Amino acid sequence: MLRSFELHRPATVAEASALLAARPDAALYAGGTELLLLMKAGLVRPADVIDLKRIPDLDSLVEDDGGLDIGATVTHRRLERSPAVRARWPLVAGVAAHVANVRVRNVGTVGGNLAFADPHSDLATLFLVFDATVRLVAADGVREVSLPDFVRGPYETARRADEVLTGVRLRPWPARTVGVYVKFGLHERPTLGLALALTLDADRRVADARLAVGCVSSRPHRVEAAERALVGRSLGAGADDVGALAAEAVDPVADLHGGVDYKRELTRVFTRRVLTAVVARAEGRGPDARYPHAILV
Repeated sequence: MLRSFELHRPATVAEASALLAARPDAALYAGGTELLLLMKAGLVRPADVIDLKRIPDLDSLVEDDGGLDIGATVTHRRLERSPAVRARWPLVAGVAAHVANVRVRNVGTVGGNLAFADPHSDLATLFLVFDATVRLVAADGVREVSLPDFVRGPYETARRADEVLTGVRLRPWPARTVGVYVKFGLHERPTLGLALALTLDADRRVADARLAVGCVSSRPHRVEAAERALVGRSLGAGADDVGALAAEAVDPVADLHGGVDYKRELTRVFTRRVLTAVVARAEGRGPDARYPHAILV
């Protein structure tokens, strides 16, 4: 049962920021897919709830200078179905299409997903390979924070109590970049998420690599040692080495999704598989997605 609270519906970001400055313990409400569950369970009992859905500036989805600006209240479903995103950012649209279930995607928002900082977030893992930055607005100004600095740990972010997350910006990949995302799990929340993007030179050698692992550790993160190992190699070479480096780099958290050793081995195996999938995609072949309980995007 929900306890009583005062609902505020600002019409602008400035109004929302002013409300937060006066009520720093207020809860921000966008899609509410996580907040309402916590409130019903009595784990969160805010006296004030600030509804952001009526602020028109927050539902924008715009390509600007080659990058993609996603407003905080853009839903997963809209991201999934946007013709522009599907055409020019297909991996983003594809991953959005596999967030939770269609009911959640219809109401859940990109900003809410990132602000909640669930370690099992597909978008937070994927956005790392796009060098994402989040935009935070307060009464005293605006600041841009890189996604790795924003997500500090499970359910913990760098957002100040008086700040509103208004959007996230993705940077475009260089030419000749191929990307894949794979998620594995037996439950609705994935046990593992892996995003890989490789930029190839004219000789089809790896000029740049970006590998992000989510769900396994307390927060999603890039695997820099594996990225360095890939650079300079021919496409598809060194899968075993890179898989071992990725497994070594994670700091698994034992939970209902599996133990430490299991998650480390899962990281090693699926890093090898995602490398194979990138090779297939670079060669114009459909990557083999026939892995039990896994989704390859």
